[in-house]
Amino acid sequence: MGSFVKLSRRALETEMPVMVQMQELLRGAKNAVSLAQGVVYWQPPKQALEKVKELVSEPLISRYGNDEGIPELRAALVKKLRDENNLHKSSVMVTSGANQAFVNLVLTLCDPGDSVVMFAPYYFNAYMSFQMTGVTNILVGPGSSDTLHPDADWLERILSETKPPPKLVTVVNPGNPSGTYIPEPLLKIAYPSEVKDFAEQLLKVQDNIPICASILSQYLALYSLEVGPQWVVDQVKTLEKNREIVLEALSPLGEGSVKGGEGAIYLWAKLPHGNAHDDFDVVRWLANKHGVAVIPGKACGCPGNLRISFGGLTENDCRAAAERLKKGLEELVRDGLRE
Repeated sequence: MGSFVKLSRRALETEMPVMVQMQELLRGAKNAVSLAQGVVYWQPPKQALEKVKELVSEPLISRYGNDEGIPELRAALVKKLRDENNLHKSSVMVTSGANQAFVNLVLTLCDPGDSVVMFAPYYFNAYMSFQMTGVTNILVGPGSSDTLHPDADWLERILSETKPPPKLVTVVNPGNPSGTYIPEPLLKIAYPSEVKDFAEQLLKVQDNIPICASILSQYLALYSLEVGPQWVVDQVKTLEKNREIVLEALSPLGEGSVKGGEGAIYLWAKLPHGNAHDDFDVVRWLANKHGVAVIPGKACGCPGNLRISFGGLTENDCRAAAERLKKGLEELVRDGLRE
């Protein structure tokens, strides 16, 4: 008789991506709309899309580029970080998205057995990145109940008392899933460390995952940067109405139950009745009975909460989704979970 090959413990002990679970849920829920995924509804600037069309037939698009990214894009990103973010010693590597960038960092900095720090509510993919690379000693710190900001006093204590100290402290700003913005004075918990040969070691990881990010996408990013930051500012302003609409939809949860929305496209909402209901059960119920999808807080280390994204839909579609959400929450507060 044949035998099954055993799967790696790293894979088995890594949580199933919540977005995969949400996609399955949406496929099974009839005509459900999503306030779950962290995306915006608009495309890149039209000028950038037009320019990149001219490159589609160029041979360079079908070849490998520098592992660390095309030089023009890296230079433009360094300039952007200097001019807009006041970061003057930046070195840039272009990756296939932020999740891949985080995996690159974890693989380069951490060994199995190292301890690392996160703050709840945490970004679920970052947590999975540690799990799948064998970094299982994950110290989860508290966020402020009022602001959801990391508890700096707790961190100071952990850094001084844990031997050896944590290798990595993960802070997401603007917050995902919280939607908050951590003010600069608090970020001064963050201390820079010199890492010898860091860029060279990152290249090893980069070369064995994507080799290089899609060349066409890199040029699209370059042309989008050339449009200038005001384009982004103007687009973000269109989301203010969406935030108002979703905030009103969350009003059945009561005063003080909703936080975030000032730093990123997320609102963080506390469910009624404490932990009387599993938040994933609430999410399934909202999708199947009321046709609207959100993210369960359990996936972010904080059961009894929901993450709601207001960026992925146009204003009219957001309004329709919010109506479903409000109706569902009103029923939940009044009657609890009923099929």
